[in-house]
Amino acid sequence: MQSSASQPLLKAALWDMDGTIVDTEPYWIEAEHALVEAHGGQWSHEKAMQLVGQSLVFSAGILQDAGVTLERREIIDILTARVISQVRTSVPWRPGARELLDELHTAGVRCVLVTMSEAPLAREIVASLPKPYFDFLVTGDTVTQGKPHPEAYLKAVELLQGQDPELGLHHCIALEDSGPGVAAAVASGVLTVAIPHIMPLPHDPRHAVWDTLAGRTVSDLEELVALRHEFPDATFGLERGTAKVPVHD
Repeated sequence: MQSSASQPLLKAALWDMDGTIVDTEPYWIEAEHALVEAHGGQWSHEKAMQLVGQSLVFSAGILQDAGVTLERREIIDILTARVISQVRTSVPWRPGARELLDELHTAGVRCVLVTMSEAPLAREIVASLPKPYFDFLVTGDTVTQGKPHPEAYLKAVELLQGQDPELGLHHCIALEDSGPGVAAAVASGVLTVAIPHIMPLPHDPRHAVWDTLAGRTVSDLEELVALRHEFPDATFGLERGTAKVPVHD
């Protein structure tokens, strides 16, 4: 769907990585368990769920509280190295992610990776893809405030604007799976689609919800962006991102 001036309404897709493109959360959880147990502490599934979508600096602090007697930088490096090792053995792609990335690439919609994982892991995942889908990588080690703060998403838009000054927040859509990630994208002002994975997300009319990316197309994204463009105050219903357009008397 195009605007009246024949300019595309959808210019960019901003992608979370862990849990959205790849199912690496089990790798992270396994690494956390191993590290805590190596330091004589105890780690639970419930504690691991608290870290899903959070910045690595935040997560390292929680692991210190659980008994890991290392500096945060050391913790981050150990966890990342273990996950990279797992990824090199098997990249656990999420359903529909690669297909949608490829369709966006073909359609000329620019993509940015917006992840709290650091650059070494992000580059490993990107290198596993068949084409250069991403214009930029915004990683946890390139921002001062991690998700749920919106800095990473705002930085992604700023990078895109460096090459296309006419691009605005309203031309972008974010794809996220976690609570902190969704909160960050929504706070940035970018239209957001939540695809819950490991953790359920509470209903929030400020973002759409899809149960999977499998079968989703560029047209689906364009429809959401066009709706937001025409009805900036539209909210989203409970089922698969159906929108509720405000009625004015």
